[in-house]
Order: sequence, then C-alpha cells, then structure tokens
Amino acid sequence: MIYRKFGDKFIVRIDRGEEIVETLKQFCIDQRIKLGSIYGIGATNKVTIGLFEVETKKYHSNELKGNYEIAPLVGNITTMDGEVYLHIHVNLCDSEHRSFGGHLNSAVVSATFECIIDTIDGEVDREFDEEIGLNILRL
Repeated sequence: MIYRKFGDKFIVRIDRGEEIVETLKQFCIDQRIKLGSIYGIGATNKVTIGLFEVETKKYHSNELKGNYEIAPLVGNITTMDGEVYLHIHVNLCDSEHRSFGGHLNSAVVSATFECIIDTIDGEVDREFDEEIGLNILRL
C-alpha cells in the first residue's frame, strides 16, 4: 500500500495480494483517523460479502472467487470502544456484468485498488443495539 495526503484527504493505492479491509483498518490506526469516509474502485479475485437478515438478526456471508471489478466500494470510519471501526459496502461486477453486493468482510486485490479517504476532525462511536442486532452510530 502507498498513499499521499492532500489536506484532509488521503489518496491510497492497495496493491495486488493485499487484503483491503485489514489494510484500510491498519492505515486508519496508523494515521489516527477516527472519523471519515472511504470511496474506492479496483479489482478482486477473492471476496467475502454479507447480508444482515433483520428478522432473525443473523448475518449471512458468501465467498466469491473469480474476477470481479469493485464498482464501487463505499464506507465510513468511526470507532467502537475506542477502536477504529470500518463499515464498508461493495458492489462487484463479473465478466458478464452481473452485479453482487453487500457488506464487505474481506477482499484480496487482484490488480489494484484505489481509494480516497476523506477525514473528519472528530470522533463518533458505535454501540450495539439489542433491538436491531447491529452496531449503530451513537450520536
């Protein structure tokens, strides 16, 4: 991974073979980013996406292998219990231009991944909501 900073924005490139979610989380820790947004595009050949089933409060994940364009990845950076917390969704397109999407658990870069991280001076924490079954923003 390499990056450049311009004001309150980072331009980040994650390289082939690197895992996106953990790399972004470690980057936020290293740069002391506790609040912001992420927007990115790229390619992956191994990705795990999920869907939260509201009625049962259960999370279902699927691993996809093959060539996929990340078109796009969108997320936010907050904290939970003082630790960096990433909430990222992704849209993936295959060679037949079919689209798959959901919450991004992990993705390995197959070619390159490029993103912009827009930082916000502040901190917003999350808390677990028993009724919903998710970690929601505490505002």
